[in-house]
Amino acid sequence: MRRFLPYLWPKGRPELKRRIQIAGFLVLLSKGIVLSLPFAYARAVDTMAADGDPAVWLALSLVIAYAGGRFGGVLFDQLRNIAFNRVGQDAVLGLTQDVFARLHRLSMRFHLARRTGEITRVVERGTKSISSMLYFLLFNIAPTAIELVVVSVIFWTVFGWELVAATAVTVVSFIWVTQAITDWRVKLRKEMNDLDGQAMARAVDSLLNYETVKYFGAEEREQKRYTQSAHAYTEATIKTENSLGLLNIVQAVIMNVMMGGAMAWTVWGWSQGRLSPGDLVLVNSYLLQLFRPLDMLGWVYRSIRQGLIDMADMFRLLDTQTEVEDAPGAPALLIRRPTVTFEDVSFGYNRDRQILHRLSFEAPAGSTVALVGSSGAGKSTIGRLLFRFYDPWEGRICVDGQDISKVTQSSLRAAIGIVPQDTVLFNDTIGYNIAYGRDDPSENEIRRAAADAAILPFIESLPDGFDTEVGERGLKLSGGEKQRVAIARTLLKDPPILLLDEATSALDSRTEQDILATLKRVSADRTTIAIAHRLSTISDADIIHVMDAGRIVETGSHAKLLKRDGLYAEMWNRQQNEDEEPREAAE
Repeated sequence: MRRFLPYLWPKGRPELKRRIQIAGFLVLLSKGIVLSLPFAYARAVDTMAADGDPAVWLALSLVIAYAGGRFGGVLFDQLRNIAFNRVGQDAVLGLTQDVFARLHRLSMRFHLARRTGEITRVVERGTKSISSMLYFLLFNIAPTAIELVVVSVIFWTVFGWELVAATAVTVVSFIWVTQAITDWRVKLRKEMNDLDGQAMARAVDSLLNYETVKYFGAEEREQKRYTQSAHAYTEATIKTENSLGLLNIVQAVIMNVMMGGAMAWTVWGWSQGRLSPGDLVLVNSYLLQLFRPLDMLGWVYRSIRQGLIDMADMFRLLDTQTEVEDAPGAPALLIRRPTVTFEDVSFGYNRDRQILHRLSFEAPAGSTVALVGSSGAGKSTIGRLLFRFYDPWEGRICVDGQDISKVTQSSLRAAIGIVPQDTVLFNDTIGYNIAYGRDDPSENEIRRAAADAAILPFIESLPDGFDTEVGERGLKLSGGEKQRVAIARTLLKDPPILLLDEATSALDSRTEQDILATLKRVSADRTTIAIAHRLSTISDADIIHVMDAGRIVETGSHAKLLKRDGLYAEMWNRQQNEDEEPREAAE
């Protein structure tokens, strides 16, 4: 709660603080009116029961005052909600914005390990619980405590200490039983939420991998896997709901024993001439008013406890350690000559498995440098380190002589464009996905980027053109179409450094040649690092580094490496043979 208070009472927002003060005043005003109503009701009954001529107008006045007071209580409660709604929603908005921003700042290691469904549920439950918890704390618990004190004073003054003692014992018993049973229910509820998160995570994971499920005919397997989680969640839900029934029964026993005893005590006082019929109404009204919020105490207490658990989960996300941080006071990256240098870089995703071993190479400004090698050689890891998704264990990476660990991450990533091997698109339009490369590009710039990426004719052939929806992760497009959208997006960004990670792997031969010509043209004044498996796509690179087991084992141009007759020549010959076999079969 201490973590959340700054969101509720924000600095520099006096208008929100005034709203809280107004809401507090309206709570007191409403409670004052509600606490005076039983006296009007009781006196109306006494007036009607009095001997002699009935004071009709007095009784009518008291009844009208009672009805007006009830309306006033509702009116002030609603005005209180109107005054406080913006405060509560702004507090929730501020917290969720911080959580969302934090999720984007967390390292790639966190996002590779997370389950999207569970993270979504944590944020969803956290935001919902904050609103209800604030309402209960400020407008249920606090007013009920005030009402309990005032009713105790009234009972002591009008009826004596006996009724106050009975009320106190009842309230304490009620709270103790409610807390004990609710604590048990909170454990059941937490188990239910965990199973709910697990079921949602499995459902989201299965739907995101829809194609893989279809490839392996695993629909029944996925259904069974989800059903197991859903069945466990159902059983936990039944147990939780049954425990609520038990709580309500115990609460009703305590309440009605007190109500019956208090009213019997009042009737006994009336029989002795000490109390009037109106006093019976007075006791009954106050106890009903007092027990109405107490009747909700189990639900309120559980909601607050659950809200604290859900908020703790959200704050746990906020407290998750960020693996890669900007250095204090880090300047922005300034690029005059986009030279990229790796100096004795060692790195691994886990300490027990090193990927790169004292790797050193340079990509001079304006050159095209290719990194080739077998799968697992560490090529893609170089791209992740260059974007500073991770920091190397040893050594340093420099851009234009500046250590990238000493500049801001945003300025570094703004200077690098990437065309990844596995292109994932937003579930939006083609135009939106291309425009994502830069803030607020013009329509002509988007079309030019699409034309340079050789995808404009395809887009213009679609009925909706650039407004065509691409579907979840771009599944409505083919692999080649997705990759061309990614190329267009990067061309629109227009960075001084290009990273091509198997940029044409999903393209047919004809389109590949068009893209390669485009990339060669746009790379003329940039530094390009090309990670490639197909050696034919990088044969004209200025420098080719051949990697094996995280080390550079050969360096040179295409012609020099072939003459050396080493690992590169072996890979080249193997791929040439693989390309010739299909042609021979076709002939």
